[in-house]
Amino acid sequence: MNQLTPSLGGNGVVIKVGELAVKLQTIDAEYCQTLRNHYDGFVEAAEHAEFDFNIELTDSRTNNPDDDVKVTRRSTLWSFGRGDFQAEWNMASNRGSIRQSANLYSIDAALRIFHTVMLATRGGFLLHAASAIRNGKAFLFTGPSGAGKTTIASLAPADATLLTDEVSYVRKQSEGYTAFGTPFAGELAKAGENVSAPISCLYLLTQGPANRIEPLGASDAVRAVLRNILFFAEDPELVRSVFQSACQLVSCVPVCRLTFLPDSRVWESIG
Repeated sequence: MNQLTPSLGGNGVVIKVGELAVKLQTIDAEYCQTLRNHYDGFVEAAEHAEFDFNIELTDSRTNNPDDDVKVTRRSTLWSFGRGDFQAEWNMASNRGSIRQSANLYSIDAALRIFHTVMLATRGGFLLHAASAIRNGKAFLFTGPSGAGKTTIASLAPADATLLTDEVSYVRKQSEGYTAFGTPFAGELAKAGENVSAPISCLYLLTQGPANRIEPLGASDAVRAVLRNILFFAEDPELVRSVFQSACQLVSCVPVCRLTFLPDSRVWESIG
């Protein structure tokens, strides 16, 4: 790929996740409408955005979404992709291109990777975690696959607002760390709400015979956060930024181990 300027006359949709607005442009009007429907709730009315990507659709039969993700950088030019998409983005112009199969898994993956890079430059990261807002505060629930992230999200009471059951958007702000809703759904197949709140606590999940909350020490907390951050670039500067962000988060947000039964009563001790 060598065309980093969005095509003129294409169909565009601006998607804003967290505080980053990205315009996706394609000549395929039907796919553009598919994007609008898929990212409903995160679509902006604006015609312009801070970042622009031109999408070229390819034959999905020749692509393998199970291939490993690869992210590289040459000066201001980033390249990232896997079997079902290849993307380039120029940091100098904030424009890029995505060559992908016409499915939503491809564009979701491309956007997630893009956000991991941008957040690393702005004091944040994507975390493999469910998150929800209750009483004006955000609570994050992380852990390895099978720990119960989707379960605890599905058990949330009516007064909780789900931000995501899969990928939590964490960003440093002047008053501390904030969690934002994302459209990146997991097993619940439901996008989060496009709202945000300051993070009150991060829980490391494990299922057990009884509900119990135990504070984690700083070193264990940092390791738990780092194990669950989504980050694919091998860029030393950004790796350091993500590590520093994880340490800063742990220094100002309580991190606890939450052992729980798969029962809605666990939420009585949350929030």
